[in-house]
Amino acid sequence: QVQLVESGGGLVQAGGSLRLSCTPSGRTFSTCPVGWFRQAPGKEREFVAGMSTNGRNTGYADSVKGRFTISRDSAKITVYLQMNSLKPEDTAVYYCAAKCGAAFISTYFTGRSEYDSWGQGTQVTVSS
Repeated sequence: QVQLVESGGGLVQAGGSLRLSCTPSGRTFSTCPVGWFRQAPGKEREFVAGMSTNGRNTGYADSVKGRFTISRDSAKITVYLQMNSLKPEDTAVYYCAAKCGAAFISTYFTGRSEYDSWGQGTQVTVSS
């Protein structure tokens, strides 16, 4: 397991943008597929976006497609979630997840159980 640290959450008006960051403690993401999940009050944690280890494949939940973008810096130290055109229904705690050492470098995961490392979460609140 890897310790993950998220940052970048906050309060924003509908239509605004935020960028979340996720960094692993003491290592890089060079062998890790990474995902972003979110959990709204009273709801289950849901998949938002994922990226394969080699960075070539990404996937998104239908609810955020075209508005959110997952990316990674060239040093593979930080993974980002750029969130544009935010809506009140995007309000949630956002979590970064990773599965370092995964065998498949071209695959991203969409299930919570497929990740073994999680960050502490960062709150995103979108006001109407």
